[in-house]
Amino acid sequence: MPLLAAVNLKKAYGVDIILDGVSLSLEAGERVGLVGRNGQGKSTLMKIVAGLLDADSGEVQVARGRRVGYLHQDPALTPQDTVRDAAEGAFAELHRLHVEQHELYEQMATATGDALEKVMKRQADVERRIETLGGYAIDHKIEATLHGVGLTDAEFGLRVASLSGGQKGRLALARLLLEDPDVLLLDEPTNHLDIAGREWLERFLMEEYRGAVVMVSHDRRLLETVVTRIVEVEQGRLIDYPGGYEAFREIRAHRRLTQLRAFEKQQDKFRSEEAYIRKYKAGQRARQAKGRESRLDREKEQSTLERPMELGAMRMRLPPAPRSGDVVLAARGLSKRYTNPDGSPRVLFENLDVTVSRGERWGIIGPNGAGKTTLVRTLLGEIRPDEGSAKLGANVIPGYYKQTHEGMDMGMQVFRYLQKIVAKENPGTEWSEQQARDLAGAFLFSGDEQEKELGVLSGGERSRAVLAGLLASAKNLLVLDEPTNHLDIPAAERLEDALGEAPSRLKAAGEEPDEDAYEGTLVLISHDRALIDAVCDRIIALDGEGRAEVFAGNYTEWHARHESRERDRREAEAAEKDARERAERKRREAEEAKKKEQRDAAASAGSGKKGMRSSLERMTTEQLEQKIETVERRIRELDASLADPAVWRDSAKSAKLGDERAKAVAELEPLEFEWSRRAETM
Repeated sequence: MPLLAAVNLKKAYGVDIILDGVSLSLEAGERVGLVGRNGQGKSTLMKIVAGLLDADSGEVQVARGRRVGYLHQDPALTPQDTVRDAAEGAFAELHRLHVEQHELYEQMATATGDALEKVMKRQADVERRIETLGGYAIDHKIEATLHGVGLTDAEFGLRVASLSGGQKGRLALARLLLEDPDVLLLDEPTNHLDIAGREWLERFLMEEYRGAVVMVSHDRRLLETVVTRIVEVEQGRLIDYPGGYEAFREIRAHRRLTQLRAFEKQQDKFRSEEAYIRKYKAGQRARQAKGRESRLDREKEQSTLERPMELGAMRMRLPPAPRSGDVVLAARGLSKRYTNPDGSPRVLFENLDVTVSRGERWGIIGPNGAGKTTLVRTLLGEIRPDEGSAKLGANVIPGYYKQTHEGMDMGMQVFRYLQKIVAKENPGTEWSEQQARDLAGAFLFSGDEQEKELGVLSGGERSRAVLAGLLASAKNLLVLDEPTNHLDIPAAERLEDALGEAPSRLKAAGEEPDEDAYEGTLVLISHDRALIDAVCDRIIALDGEGRAEVFAGNYTEWHARHESRERDRREAEAAEKDARERAERKRREAEEAKKKEQRDAAASAGSGKKGMRSSLERMTTEQLEQKIETVERRIRELDASLADPAVWRDSAKSAKLGDERAKAVAELEPLEFEWSRRAETM
């Protein structure tokens, strides 16, 4: 029996049929990716399966005793909880016990007598119950998961009410993963994750989570890595494809080409029949023509094939931009910092040198808040750097796509907006209505959608319109800040097609760039690894700690080198730790041996030479105590030096300090023995 089965689901909003009798089954451990154009019904299907939305007909069955978890786009979190408490809420009973434990500690501070004894007894019971549920082992899992989705230690104590939308989204994802349901329904889980967060989620789903997954995502790399089956939602139907995302693209292209050929063949037949009917309808063969017309009408009504979606969308050649100078953008010694809300300084980047040459494609990557947008604005001259300089080259005409779209006339139709943008950005150039409609079609606006006003478009549709206008504006430097944030996969792939593959990679493979692709220089901020890999050949990586790395290569190549360096660093740290532990063990063993030797010597001296006064015996008690204090202080100084990791990187220095400490301990032993002897006789 399947873990989950949705059978013959139908859902319509008014006359718009969203799901038309679709069925979906999910086996234990299966990973399914839901894809399709925005508005086709992916989220509707997920909400019906999660039990949050009723279907018009059909049913959803979940295997007995199995739990289904759904990632809400608007998570229900308790505003007064801290981030850590909200995450711990995934373990409801454990969380309740921790809350009770905190209350008991407060009561113990004021209780007395029998009341205190009662509170302490209850506190011991709660402590045992927490340990039984694995409470203190769970702490590490909570922290690792919160870190994985990009929440920092400093944010653990923040109240949910004070969080941004992105922080709440990451917290909701962390809590759902900690709940560990049998089925995970993830609707755009990467919306608020940076690249590191997306890679962590991939590893979690592949290596730690053992349940089944249904995922709606626009992250092609995530789909390729995690899912084993793709289900496409299209025109109210579900179309099943085995394998990951790349296999889906290949099979879909073949299917749609076959469908297109069948559609065109049927249309040719219809046109031939219609020509025959027109020719003989009024002549001697009118009766025969009328019969063929009836058959044609029935065939059109009952078996007309649909034209496959997207194959009708055209590619078009974008207007060439004026040639810029050889150096498009140059920065020297660039630094930028700001002050955190708590007054502490925060370095975004410092002493950064970058030269962007004509035709190059640069990707800027880094965690959320690392300063990627600030870097771009500084390079463009919109923000003054704290140190260094940034300058645009000769004849550079930049076009800047921002994450927000201000100043748009929301009452303007899509094709009119494109006409206006082209005329504004290219003085003397006027586009006809058909040219503007062709551009809109190239960016997946159908005939009716081209006449929609900007104000009624979704965020993704408006982003597509802005990108289309920007690409048609003949800019020889494109700066794109998170252009795929609101785009579905087909729109992201259309942008990728318009930008074209990185020229350096094509030349290395002996290929020529696509004549329809963008010919200028590109600077791209994105968390979309597939897009960066496809169009960029250079990387600026910000680490969020003030460091910036310039790398010649695409994201996959940078990531491989980064992982190799991280692996080497971890191995070096582990080796250094092992060396410290071995040295410490050796030191302790030598110390114990020396102590034993001194004890044996003292015992021998005490039994054989009782009448002999040693040098220690001649010291006054005050002198003896001063000597003990001096030696103990020296031992503490040596311990502080030996606690410094840098000391252990110098084997000669660490050995010298270790020997000196052993001698000091050996000197202290008889001093303490003599002091103890005198104390006993007082």
